[in-house]
Amino acid sequence: MTCAYTRDVGLLVLRGAVGGSLVAHGVQKLFGWLGGPGLDGMAGAMDHMGFRPGRANAVAAGVGEAGGGALMLLGLATPAAGAAGLGTMAAAAAVHAPHGFFAGNGGLEHPLVLGVASGALALTGPGRYSLDRLLGDRLCGPAAGVAAVAAAAAASCAVLVRRRRALHAEAAAVEARAADLDLLP
Repeated sequence: MTCAYTRDVGLLVLRGAVGGSLVAHGVQKLFGWLGGPGLDGMAGAMDHMGFRPGRANAVAAGVGEAGGGALMLLGLATPAAGAAGLGTMAAAAAVHAPHGFFAGNGGLEHPLVLGVASGALALTGPGRYSLDRLLGDRLCGPAAGVAAVAAAAAASCAVLVRRRRALHAEAAAVEARAADLDLLP
């Protein structure tokens, strides 16, 4: 076995694990499959977490995970697929970060690993056993990977800044209501 062969098999296995996990989480959000909350439940959860509007963010997260994961499984448009996984998992990691690192405590371990692996696949490409390769790598390449990861990072930052502002505004409103109640006789 040559190193190139084992590398391509390794990329196939990695795409299967990461892409499959992303698809599973995405269909939970979108359709309520596999014990998930579905779009209505996820919209309420997103709103509660500060991702407003909740429904639009639930759709974006579900499509990013399910769509990006499916493309990753196929090895099709791998830079875009990896960027979708990276972007959605960056937001998920931010939500889980206050609980520490380990997943058993609700921490960011799981979304961090999925996000980093997705970004790495966006940069490295899918390997030989992929639809990208069958199409002559037209949707894949070093420049596409770097551009996709940069776009995912920028979009994630924008979403997280917007979330932080929404949470701060909500906290300020709660404080103002509490202060008003304290003024009553």
